[in-house]
Amino acid sequence: MIDAHHHLWDPRAREYDWLGGGQPWASDEDLAKLRHPFTLTELGPLATDAGVTSTVVVQTVDDEWETRDLLALAAGIDLDGNAVRSSRGSRLLAGVVGWVDLTSPDVENAVARLRAQPGGSFLRGIRHPLLGEPDPAWLTRPEVLRGLRGLGNTDLCFDVIALPHHFESVVVAARSVPEVRFVLNHLGGPPVGTGEQPGDNAWASTIRSLGELSNVTCKLSGMHGPSVRAGTLRPYYAIVLEAFGPDRLMFGSDWPVSSLAATYGEVCDVHQELTADLTAAEQAAVFDRTARRVYGLGGASA
Repeated sequence: MIDAHHHLWDPRAREYDWLGGGQPWASDEDLAKLRHPFTLTELGPLATDAGVTSTVVVQTVDDEWETRDLLALAAGIDLDGNAVRSSRGSRLLAGVVGWVDLTSPDVENAVARLRAQPGGSFLRGIRHPLLGEPDPAWLTRPEVLRGLRGLGNTDLCFDVIALPHHFESVVVAARSVPEVRFVLNHLGGPPVGTGEQPGDNAWASTIRSLGELSNVTCKLSGMHGPSVRAGTLRPYYAIVLEAFGPDRLMFGSDWPVSSLAATYGEVCDVHQELTADLTAAEQAAVFDRTARRVYGLGGASA
């Protein structure tokens, strides 16, 4: 099983400004609970116990230093330049989704520089969180579309994490740059617990529009709090499944953010319960093949 979306950080070694508070997706109280190291050494046993054999780690900082750190870690090198000793974690990372400045005219060279770093061969995608962009049309700015086209020349994916007011630009960008593989994080943030009907809102409309585009896949990830229950998530999962099909869905734990509400194993169990009615081949797509294909991880499911 592949966990296609998790994070790692160590505030003792680096400064993560977003952990300080003021985030639209988490309370300051929740962020305080995340303000300590979450490392590969900790993740390794959790993943092994849940049957996860490979993972994709995703950026949290809009700066290339974090991407360089994650690439080195994937290569088995810690922040001090030492070999990672954890046998259960050091071979776990199969890919890195990092960050480059998409407004730069030099995106292709920025990617090339990252690939020349230790562990550069593990770079599989780029993400720029739209959550911090007040401009709802940021993703369709001419300089950003130019950057996405440059990204297309590198054969890297673009991971999308957005709020509802960004949805229109996400659809336009995915249509405008069909050569880029877009990966929608966290089911696009469905309105769980808001009282809205699951199938009749801007989220559902966006999911259906994106599902029509062959260059877009979606991650079953990022649902926390009271929503970490199969029964609560099922109406939203059904819409995503109908829009994308299992061959364009992939599982991600969103650990350690998910640890605010559930253990790593519980998150895996919920998603396995959600997909229990799929055929064995369809489940293999969600938990293995889609991530391998989209991120170019290689290998085949057992």
